[in-house]
Parts: sequence; structure tokens; C-alpha cells
Amino acid sequence: MHLFYCPELSPNDDLLLLPPDESYHAANVLRLQVGDAIGVTDGAGHLYNASLVEVHAKKCSFQIIVEVAQRNRKRSLHIAIAPTKNIDRFEWFLEKSTEIGIETVTPLLCRYSERKEVKPDRLSKVIVAAAKQSMHCRFPVLQPMVSFKEFIANAPDNAIKLIAHCEDSVKLPIQRMLDHAQNVIVLIGPEGDFSNEEIQLAIEKGFKPVSLGDSRLRTETAALYACMAFNLLSDKDSF
Repeated sequence: MHLFYCPELSPNDDLLLLPPDESYHAANVLRLQVGDAIGVTDGAGHLYNASLVEVHAKKCSFQIIVEVAQRNRKRSLHIAIAPTKNIDRFEWFLEKSTEIGIETVTPLLCRYSERKEVKPDRLSKVIVAAAKQSMHCRFPVLQPMVSFKEFIANAPDNAIKLIAHCEDSVKLPIQRMLDHAQNVIVLIGPEGDFSNEEIQLAIEKGFKPVSLGDSRLRTETAALYACMAFNLLSDKDSF
């Protein structure tokens, strides 16, 4: 069954419309027909089985058949990451982390950042496409880009707060820091790593230094490593 994204979803309405781009995809790309079964989500955790009533490149209408019950994760992963100079690599991280499972991504502006701005609309499209492909009905939240200092100052205290950096210091493996009962925030720096001042500031604000193994990883690989470690442990918990 194909999954479609309909953010303005009102399940009590008798007849609903897919957005124009989703209608085009259904009619011209997938060539679906009236009566075909589809899945529809609002991206906020709701998933519905539906049936197409009208199929047109500019307007596809559908009726909801039944809501599909979902299991919610007990804890969440928030990765704050300095976007890479090559935006394709950052988009790769967004795509793969969305497929694997992540709740929030915040682009960070750090001292050694080579990319100082991103295009949220473009990145949101990457997330939506990956979520639909993976049949996820709760899409990750992409926060606006913020400075490192601003993010650190506003990071909540009711989460495990971790920073992955390349400086020589005492660091525990990230797997040992992922408590099953709490939400997790992980800081991932730019290609030039965090500055010493940024590392010290994070530690003063309660962030714990962690290791991502013996290899020196690219920014996007490090972030995906943290995402994988979180999800491998979360899979042992019940949702």
C-alpha cells in the first residue's frame, strides 16, 4: 500500500483531498485508480487506511476507512548537528535517520561551521519522502538553525545530554550513556569539530563527552552512528 502525506487531515470529513503534489504522484506516477486502497498520514502520528474516490493529476479525493492504531516510543532522540559544507551529505543523514527513527533534528551554527545556512523547505521534503518510504506516520521535527551557544543555553535538563567530539579526553562509549528511561540529546560538530570553548561550555551545561568508536567519522556518519546506537537499544524496549 502506498502512503500519502496530508498535513491538513480532518478524519471526520466524508470526503478529503490529497495535496496537489501528492495528487500528481498518485495519478501520474503511480497511476492509481478509483477504488484503490491507500494509506494517509498527517505526519503527527496518525495513520489511516483509505480508498480513492476520484483520481486526477490536480485533485485526488479519498474516503477514510479506518484509523490504524500506532505504538508510541517511550523516549525520543534529538540530534543537534552542524550541517556539512556539501549539503548532499547532510540530506543523506536526514534521509537515513528518518528511515531508522529520530524525533528531532536541529542544525547548529558552530565556530568552525563551513555551512552557515540551510533551506528548510528543501530539507523538509527530504524528511517527508523518507518517512513515506519507510511507512512512518510520525515525521521528525526539523528545528530552525541556531547558534551553538543558544542551543546549549536552552537544552532541557530532563534528558541525557551528550556531546561527541574528537579531542583527547575521558569519554565513555555512547552505548553506555543511553539510559532506557530518558530522552536523549546528542551534539555532533562540523568537519572541523567543536572548538575547545564549545566543548567546555557544553560540559559546564551538563553535557557528557561520549565516544563513537575508534574511527574518526565524518559529521553525517557520526550523527547516524548515534542514531543507530539509540535505536538498537530502544528496540529492546517495548514501545
